[in-house]
Amino acid sequence: MHLQLGEVSLVVVTSPDMAKQVLKTHDIAFASRPMLIAAKIVCYNGSDIVFSPYGDYWRQMRKICIMELLSAKNVKSFSSIRQDEVLRMIDFFRSSSGETVNATRRIFQFASSMTCRSAFGKVFKEQDELIQLVKKVSRLTEGFDVADIFPSLKFLHVLCGMKSKIMDVHHELDVILENIINEHKNNGELGGEGLVSTLLRLMKEGGLQFPITNDNIKAIIFDIFAAGTETSSATIDWTMVEMMRNPNVLTKAQEEVRNTFRGKETFDENDVEELKYLKLVVKESFRLHPPFPLLLPRECREEVEINGYTIPLKTKVMVNAWAIGRDPKYWDDAESFRPERFEDNSMDFIGNNFEYLPFGSGRRNCPGISFGLANVYFPLAQLLYHFDWKLPNRINSSELDLTESAGSTCARKNNLYLIATPYQ
Repeated sequence: MHLQLGEVSLVVVTSPDMAKQVLKTHDIAFASRPMLIAAKIVCYNGSDIVFSPYGDYWRQMRKICIMELLSAKNVKSFSSIRQDEVLRMIDFFRSSSGETVNATRRIFQFASSMTCRSAFGKVFKEQDELIQLVKKVSRLTEGFDVADIFPSLKFLHVLCGMKSKIMDVHHELDVILENIINEHKNNGELGGEGLVSTLLRLMKEGGLQFPITNDNIKAIIFDIFAAGTETSSATIDWTMVEMMRNPNVLTKAQEEVRNTFRGKETFDENDVEELKYLKLVVKESFRLHPPFPLLLPRECREEVEINGYTIPLKTKVMVNAWAIGRDPKYWDDAESFRPERFEDNSMDFIGNNFEYLPFGSGRRNCPGISFGLANVYFPLAQLLYHFDWKLPNRINSSELDLTESAGSTCARKNNLYLIATPYQ
């Protein structure tokens, strides 16, 4: 689908075949990002990983992210933090036994504290303020700004007022992130826990083609904090919603967890590998509710011909992962939540199957897949193991609202309220 938005040419991809052309066959041609006004300001002129233009700097920082920040070893090293934060969440639901509680809010608190401690080595006093600023950025960056649609009309940047709003938020973010970095430096935390410490160590060691600066660190940490908090919490929330709407799935997942760990007071995240059905449940949740319904925009670096159509240089391209995951040509009973569809199915998360793209594909796919999955599987397993769940006020499960909030991530518009009863 081609759209002309002001001066900007936009192609929206809604089929697996076209997605494969963009994300694999011509991946190198579509490997860059458009420099949107919000990304330029918030991400320190594109010096993060998500919105950085394709090139040597992006390759260096993505390599650091994969090899140092979010490597399998590092993700595993955060297991004690995950265990601690999950236990805090379990204690909260246990203390609220029989009461109606805002499950969405508590799940979000888990995800934000987990990501905060992984990034900064601890929970810090400005955490709630940082979360609110991240949410504000998300609201301000929904869709394309007028200045992005008419880039040659510079007066619109002032007239529409969006740029000044984003700059105000960025200033508040910058103060918080700068203070965190300075605190790490002053405390000599260059080899300690947390992603900031790792980046400061790399800054001190030097030897990189592009030396790391404070702004680079702030941009990358903002990426990880924003994505890690929003996507993990939304996925857990949607999975709980779908299980409440499909009691047979909830029962089956709960029986698997409880039969696997029968007689144990608790279990660790290594044990979660045994939970085959729970993984199918999460896969199905990602199909219907991908973390980014529209994959982050790409920009054509050269003129390309696809299926007889010429895609000009600088064309913006967005892949509609939400629509592809619900396409009845590729999915039987596409709107139904049926985890069993993934049984005996080799479909993975890394973008090898273009009818299923929860984390994108190709060079610009999500580098934090392992981190995200670890922050979803373990808390879900614990919630299923320790509690029986029901909806309050005799709400029928079929009445649960599936309306999605506006924004780049696929969060649910309304909070999920549940009653937790400790499992004996």
